Amino acid sequence: MKGRVALVTGGSSGIGRATALAFAREGARVVIASRNKTKATEAVQAIKKLGGEVTWIQTDVSNAAQVRQMVHQTVTRFGRIDYAFNNGGSGGKGGMAADIEENDWDRTISGYLKSVWLCMKYEIQEMLRLGSGVIVNNSSVDGVRAYPFPVGSAYSAAKHGVIGLTKSAALEYISKGIRINAICPGWVRTPPVERWMSRDSEVAKQIMAQEPIRRLGNPEEIADAVIWLCSDRATFVVGVALAVDGGYLA
Repeated sequence: MKGRVALVTGGSSGIGRATALAFAREGARVVIASRNKTKATEAVQAIKKLGGEVTWIQTDVSNAAQVRQMVHQTVTRFGRIDYAFNNGGSGGKGGMAADIEENDWDRTISGYLKSVWLCMKYEIQEMLRLGSGVIVNNSSVDGVRAYPFPVGSAYSAAKHGVIGLTKSAALEYISKGIRINAICPGWVRTPPVERWMSRDSEVAKQIMAQEPIRRLGNPEEIADAVIWLCSDRATFVVGVALAVDGGYLA
């Protein structure tokens, strides 16, 4: 991947940060797009310590104008986009299907599904110019089955949508040289998950019980899968929703 350009949304922490670092280790020039400047600054410094070339673009991926500008700035800085990991997302307050407020539903669908479509829309336009490119979208095991707690119907709906979007777009653009796949992580040791588990010991027990491997995944394990999907070793992999989940879906 030396000399190629990787765009990682939500690249300041968790899975996104681990993937940005992994791209840098492979020699790619990295663009981190996120909202939090403090976390982004730390991630940028970590990549620079590896000797990597990196820049940060402040972006809310649910905002079309900001996503368009994110892609424009990436191309202006580095001339191209070879890899995109559409990982960033956020949502409204969870709730059971009949109880969730419409505004929270809309925020969740916008933050986790529309955001992926917006990123793909502008990334693909640039990749078409090159005639090549690889996109990996971050879905979830909850995009394949039901959310395991009774508050996640909107989140699960959005993540199911990411997989449908990924598969359909993959067929639309593979003949034009663009490969598109999705990653479906299980429970991963990210800051939000760790905070939730520390607040509620019963939830923590249930989460661990859902993982046959009896541990949380590490962000680096998800990053390794993303790197493989983007690499030339995965050139025959198209439209796949790859579970990296410690046996969660088995």
